[in-house]
Order: sequence, then structure tokens, then C-alpha cells
Amino acid sequence: MIRLEKRPSPSRAWTIATPLVAVALTMVAGSILFMILGKDPFAAIKTIFYDPLFHPDFAAFSRPQLLVKAGPLILIAIGLSMGFKAGIWNIGAEGQYIIGALAGAAVGLALYPAESFLIYPAMVIAGALGGWAWAMIPAILRTKFRTNEILVSLLLVYVAENILASAAVGWLRNPEGGGFPGSRNLSKWASSANPELISGTGMHWGVVAAFIAVILAYVVMSRHLLGFQIQLAGQAPRAARFAGVNPSRLVVLCLGISGMLAGMAGLFEVTGPAGQISIDFNSGYGFTAIIVAFLGRLNPIGILLAGLLMALTYIGGELAQFMLGLPAAAIQAFQGMLLFFLLGVDVLSNYRIRIGTGKAA
Repeated sequence: MIRLEKRPSPSRAWTIATPLVAVALTMVAGSILFMILGKDPFAAIKTIFYDPLFHPDFAAFSRPQLLVKAGPLILIAIGLSMGFKAGIWNIGAEGQYIIGALAGAAVGLALYPAESFLIYPAMVIAGALGGWAWAMIPAILRTKFRTNEILVSLLLVYVAENILASAAVGWLRNPEGGGFPGSRNLSKWASSANPELISGTGMHWGVVAAFIAVILAYVVMSRHLLGFQIQLAGQAPRAARFAGVNPSRLVVLCLGISGMLAGMAGLFEVTGPAGQISIDFNSGYGFTAIIVAFLGRLNPIGILLAGLLMALTYIGGELAQFMLGLPAAAIQAFQGMLLFFLLGVDVLSNYRIRIGTGKAA
């Protein structure tokens, strides 16, 4: 007979080992998936994890893309992690990412073709405020009407996607685009461009913001009273209330921070790698960032490493589609396995397996 026995306290060893075990299990399960699809599993794993960094024909292009892909994932995941630690579940970062991009792009396009160094900072602020405002909807509904922020934030993603489609074919459409959907190319206008700061590295302002967010989050969570309140609210809600933590204020604060960072990620993406508002602008970063947050154990340094790893699966996945003919859905399933195994193995942090005589497995 196999049963789970509650540990007196979470296992520190398993807490550290869980992401590594989850990655290993993902590779095993992914290999089985690739075999079922008729592909060489070793070649697929090598193409996803090794070739983008070290293959002489691909590395020169793929390495800079690592930071390009990791930047928005890290920035969004940092914001989500603070709420998750407090037991506040923002699942709608994808919507906040879209609205932030729309708000920031709208400011820039309204000022086109003016030239000023103040335009881009104004767009960044607008993007942050757009994401913040979209996150305030589930925040206010939870604090005032006790609604579930998981459902509200998730459903708002689909609202945001429809607003994005409306903007791409309507109020933000390029008047010189011959009727095709999509805005002007912001990356080609000097005042709104988010260029590569160091040639050949992929480093742009969004990546810089992600690194700053990691540092600030680490300081807040380990050295500031707010970090203590967030962790206390997540681990012992009743004790947090007795300690004077205001639950409603914490909900508004955590959702606001995560929405703001997601909105900034959208703005940096639309002015850099994406270049314009389009119907398919959203690329799932908001949802993938949830995997990054948990893979990084909701720790800023862990999120930095997890973001780079997930970015590698994006780049390697695209390479595997091109080189091996793997379907995009298989790559998405491979990425989803990370969260599946992470959550599954994470049970062992709080429970130990007992078999028959009661000895730990």
C-alpha cells in the first residue's frame, strides 16, 4: 500500500531538487513524445537544448535571441511570483501584457512623427499604467465583491485579445498600410524604437528592466517589510491579519505590481522584437511566465535562471520545427510538461511516500 504522509515541515532538500527533477522528467517524457511522433528523441533534445547555444551554424543567431525571449518572461514572472507567494493568483498576465502594449503604442502613435527623447519614457509609463489598470479590475472585484481573481483575470485575457484585434484593424491601423491590419512599425521610428543596446547580444531596454526587476524583487522579498508581509500572508493568512497585514491592500498591491510589469513587458516587445501592434501580437508570454515563476520556486534568482531555460526551449523548439519537422503543438506540450512535473514532484516537498511498512521511499 502506497500513501502520502504529511511532513512536519517542508523538506528543504526536495524544495531545491524539485525543479531539477521536473526538468529531468520532462526530458524523459518529451523523448517518449518525440518517439511517438517518429522522431529521434536524442536528436530532438539536442536540437532544443544544445544546438541553439553551441552549434556553429545556429549559435551566432540563437544566442542573442536567448535574452530577447527571456526578457519578457522574467519581467512578467517576477510580478506574478510576488502575488503567488501571498496566495494571490493572477492568471491573466497575458491580458495585462496586451493592454500595456496597446496603451504604450497608442501614446507613441498619437505623437508620430514627432522626434523627442521624452516620447519613449512616456510610452513606457503608459504601458506600465495600462497593465496596472487592467490588473485593477480583478483586484477591485476581489476586495469589494469577493470574486475569484483567478477566473476574472483569466477571462479578461479574452477581452484583451478582442481589443487587440479591434486596434489592429481599426483605431491603431497604419493609415499608410494599404488596408492591411497592423499599426505603424514602431521599431523603425527613432523616438519609439527599442533597439539592441549592445550589438550581437540581444540586450534591449526590456532585458535591462527584467534584470532590475530581479534585483529589486530580491531586495524586497529578503530585506523589506513588504516581503515579510507577502510571505506571511501566503504561509499563514490568519497570523498575517493578527500581525496587522491588510489583506485587501496586499491584493491591490500585488496585482498592481504584476500588472504593471506585464504591461511594461508588452510595451518593450511591441517597440522592439515585434515592432508593431498586430492581430497575433500576443505570443503566450503571460501564460508561459506562470511556468517560469514556479520553475524558479518563486525566487527572483531562480526565476532569472528559469526564464533563460524557458527561452532556450522557445528558440530550440523553433529550431526543432525547422530542422526535424516537429509540430508546434509538440513543442508547446513539451513546455507544458515542465509545469505538470514541477507541480507533481512538488508534492514531495510537503509529503513523504510511505510504502507498506511505513518506511520512506
